[in-house]
Amino acid sequence: MKAEKVFFIGIGGIGMSALAQLYAHEGKQVTGSDREASPVTELLERKGIKVIIGQKSENVPADVTVVVYSDSVPQNNPERTEALQRGIPQFSYFAMLGKVSEGKKTVAVAGTHGKTTTTGMLAKILKDAGASPTVVVGSIMKDFASNYVHGDSDLFVVEACEYKDHLLELSPQVLVITNLEWDHTDWFSSLEAVQETFTKAIEKVPESGSIVTDTHNPNIVPLLPNTRVKVIDYMAEPAYTLQLPGGFNEMNARAAAAAARAVLPSISDFQIMESLASFQGTWRRFDYKGKTAQGADVYDDYAHHPTAVRETLKALRAKNRKATPYGLQGKVFVAFHPHLYSRTRDLLDEFATAFADADKVFIAPIYAAREVDDGSISNEILAERIRATGVDAQALPSFDAIEHTLNEANASDTIITVGAGDIYKVADKLVMHSI
Repeated sequence: MKAEKVFFIGIGGIGMSALAQLYAHEGKQVTGSDREASPVTELLERKGIKVIIGQKSENVPADVTVVVYSDSVPQNNPERTEALQRGIPQFSYFAMLGKVSEGKKTVAVAGTHGKTTTTGMLAKILKDAGASPTVVVGSIMKDFASNYVHGDSDLFVVEACEYKDHLLELSPQVLVITNLEWDHTDWFSSLEAVQETFTKAIEKVPESGSIVTDTHNPNIVPLLPNTRVKVIDYMAEPAYTLQLPGGFNEMNARAAAAAARAVLPSISDFQIMESLASFQGTWRRFDYKGKTAQGADVYDDYAHHPTAVRETLKALRAKNRKATPYGLQGKVFVAFHPHLYSRTRDLLDEFATAFADADKVFIAPIYAAREVDDGSISNEILAERIRATGVDAQALPSFDAIEHTLNEANASDTIITVGAGDIYKVADKLVMHSI
């Protein structure tokens, strides 16, 4: 935090943008760059943070004192190369997050699914209770219109990711583990490898701290026997009334409530219940976008793991049982954007059965992100495997083709765009064209 002028490479990343806001709020001079404009870069601009679209060596300010880079930015990025040549200290997002959290009472929310929503719920509970936490979360929280919340206390609530062991950069007093499955298959070779990282994270929690988790989850149970800190079972919490649908959000609420009690033992049941009942959710988490020109409802969700996809569609099917003029239930159309070749290939069997609650599935080309296509997996292969389970699935070559095809949905139908890439743009266009 001693750095006075900070340049963020990949500032449009959801975590990077929150950290940038934190530095700006501390009075630092913050600028950054990203490959393209997005709702997040627009948010930063509205908050007075300059964002340069396009990444070139000349973007790095002459007097910058530290550079922070997104995990997706390679070492040969021109701006990172420029910083290296000029001897400017560089830190990854998670390394810097670890430094920011030093000396604070840190609550880290981790797990394979639900950590964003759980972090948002916990932020609202603590904020409503007057605890004034600083919050960094992996999505824009509708209650705060941001992915960052400034706090005046030493309480620091942060969403923590296990990828590349980033979770281990933090030293939390309270560690929340929502659940555990094999994911990030390009880094973790197995579920056991994931468990090993979480075991190390548990070992970093001080004796005065606590672990909040589902103590009966079969993938978490092996991690707990030798822990020296207090373990809190969030399943002991009641089922809270929520605006958000789905059993998975009930679990998120339980985890958030238990974590709030661990941080503020004096908090009342009523305070927790009231905060959760009014929680509005986060961007790209079962996010209702509006209607198409034909009247079909449109949702968007960040789900990119088979379990998250399955649970999201299950909740959508339960929520939208609309009747057609003939007394039949409307159809559920899914536009899915697979994220990473490795995840799609390694979890192919699970993805194949994840769309049981869909009537039609349209698969976009796989979002490569940090990977190179080795030809072993494609959206055509995934569509074929889904069709083998009895669900109508079709691989399409582009977002434009998906948008065009979704126009067949009528007023009784429901559309949802799903995936960790930029498939949300299809949902935005479908709704925009209805205006």
